[in-house]
Amino acid sequence: MARLKEKYKKEIVPLLMKEYSFKNVMRVPKLTHIVLNVGMGEAVQNIKLLDSAVKELASITGQKPVTTRAKKSIATYKLRAGMPIGCKVTLRGDRMYEFLDKFISLALPRIRDFNGVSVKAFDGRGNYAFGVKEQVIFPEIEYDKVESFYGMDIIIVTTAKTNEECKSLLKHLGMPFRK
Repeated sequence: MARLKEKYKKEIVPLLMKEYSFKNVMRVPKLTHIVLNVGMGEAVQNIKLLDSAVKELASITGQKPVTTRAKKSIATYKLRAGMPIGCKVTLRGDRMYEFLDKFISLALPRIRDFNGVSVKAFDGRGNYAFGVKEQVIFPEIEYDKVESFYGMDIIIVTTAKTNEECKSLLKHLGMPFRK
């Protein structure tokens, strides 16, 4: 069992029940899934960049990414509907907790001039989304073998009903929020 999942079950659930005075343990917010999305506009000119992004995302998450395709044709960008322009991974269960643990403890401290993640990135329904500017913050990525630098969106989806519940859950899980 993932270390963070164990911490959630043993420590965080009782803490949140007391904090929000929930009567039922099923009301306590929990993580449902984490989505990592890489959008690569450069893939229109060079498809090999997308192949390297797929490989790197697979090594970061331990799961094979799905290639995302353009929905519309946009002539100014020489983009046709159906062209591959990105990739994404949806993590659930133990892989999700292992990724979040690795992200909080190893990847975030490697960000240059890092002073915490934004407290304004909640969507109002208990989900949290933020962007990472470079993929090299993850320990699996070898800096010398990187073909191009790209960012990614990371969306943490929870069962929380409000932003406050979600923030509290993520804070207890170890997410370093900006003061």
